[in-house]
This record gives sequence, C-alpha cells and structure tokens, in this order.
Amino acid sequence: MARSALLNVMTQAATKAGRSLTRDFGEVQNLQVSMKGPADYVSAADRKAEEIVFQELSRARPEWGFLMEERGAVEGRDPEHRWIVDPLDGTTNFLHGIPQFAVSIALERAGEIVAGVVFNPATDEMYTAERGGGAFSNDRRLRVAARSTLTEALIGCGAPFLGHGDHARFLYEVRNVMGGSSGIRRFGAASLDLVAVAAGRFDGFWERGLKPWDCAAGSIIVREAGGIVTDFAGGKFDHIPGDIACGNELIHKALLAELKRADDAIRMTQTSAA
Repeated sequence: MARSALLNVMTQAATKAGRSLTRDFGEVQNLQVSMKGPADYVSAADRKAEEIVFQELSRARPEWGFLMEERGAVEGRDPEHRWIVDPLDGTTNFLHGIPQFAVSIALERAGEIVAGVVFNPATDEMYTAERGGGAFSNDRRLRVAARSTLTEALIGCGAPFLGHGDHARFLYEVRNVMGGSSGIRRFGAASLDLVAVAAGRFDGFWERGLKPWDCAAGSIIVREAGGIVTDFAGGKFDHIPGDIACGNELIHKALLAELKRADDAIRMTQTSAA
C-alpha cells in the first residue's frame, strides 16, 4: 500500500515511539517482581514516547499544534491543524506486563479528524486511515464485519475504574448488551478496541467519557473501514466529549437500542426510589 506523505510522517513517528515503548516494556516485565513496582518507570516511558512523537511531528510540520495526553494543548501558528496524540494508550496494561497497548496519533483539521494512525508495537500492527482513502492494517485493506444480528456479535467495551465514570450505569449497559449478544470483551486500550472493530474482530464497541487522544485516531479508522461511529443518541460523534458507539450499520443500531434500554431501566429505578 502506497501511503500519502502525511501518513508516512505519522507512521514514522508512531514506529519510533513504539520501538522505545517495546524496550521499556521488557524492563517493566522484569520489574513486576520488585516491591516498589514499575509505576514510576512506566510514567517515564510514557513521557519519553510522547517526546519522540512531538519531535518527529514538529520537525515535519512545524506550524501545527498539538493536543497530547501528558503535555496538554500546545498552540501552533496554524490554527487549522492540530495533532492529537496518546503516546501510550493502555497504560495499565503496560504497567502489568500485558502486551495490549498502542501509540495513537490523529490529525484534526478545522475541528474534524482527517487522518489517524494506531500502532501496536507488541504485535507490529500499524493501523492507518485518511479521509476518503480507506483503512488499512499494514498493507491489508480493512472492512468492518458483516454480521447482521446482535446475537451473533462480539462487542468490545470500556469500563469505568476507581474514581472515574458511572459504575452503576455501566453495569446496566453490560447486563443488556451481554444478554443480547454473543459476548463482550474489555481489553483496556480504546484505540485498539476501535481498530478491532475496523478489522472485523469486534462487531461493535461502546465507551463513555473517553479523552480525545483515546478515540480520535480509532474513530476515523472505523469510519474508513465502513463502520458507523456516533454518540450514544445516534448523533454525530465528537471526539471532545468522547462518548462513542460504533459497528456496522445493523450492529450499531442494535447496540444503541440496548444502551437505550439500559438508560430506560436506570430512569425507572430512579423514579421508583423517589
């Protein structure tokens, strides 16, 4: 597959950061047995990978700004273009020696995501998409799965954790989606969950409250693989609030219906309690 100059810049930055993470991941696995634990080491690995991406992209497009997990917003001289970067999506997996993490880079142009790269250095899988150009994993064209009923579908999700999110709501959602589907999976790296939908491994995915760097790149990869990406009401997906539901047209519709049923059940419970 011949990549555009833009995607070449993005994949080179992701590859270089991924190599750094791979070296550090080996050290983290060794540190699992230590009393102190590898948390400080992982923070350093995260910052180092972000610095690599920042330097690579700044060199290629010096006027463009950034929105990064660690640095936050970095204003550029060109107000129309901004890189959205997560140098280590799946930090908790990385911390525990689980090889399910990624470098995620998206390009935002005038508020719209127009290109995305997600690189899993543990499997050497590079997922790419550019608006109107299709989605690819390395050199293989991606298409969302063609399953038509939720009962056949495997659905990915993100779960709230300590101090974050609405745990009670999530349990209602899991109950509904799990009861109507072939199964659910929670792997702990939203960017990789999204590209799993694009690759047809998952039939759908939902998560609330993602940060822009978690979902920006993955969302365009799903779209370019033929998937539907919306918010939970079926409206236009916005990577800033970060509530996302996706799948092929039929699975996406069925998934939204189950999530709505969960909302209705919550409202009924709250009304009864009042």
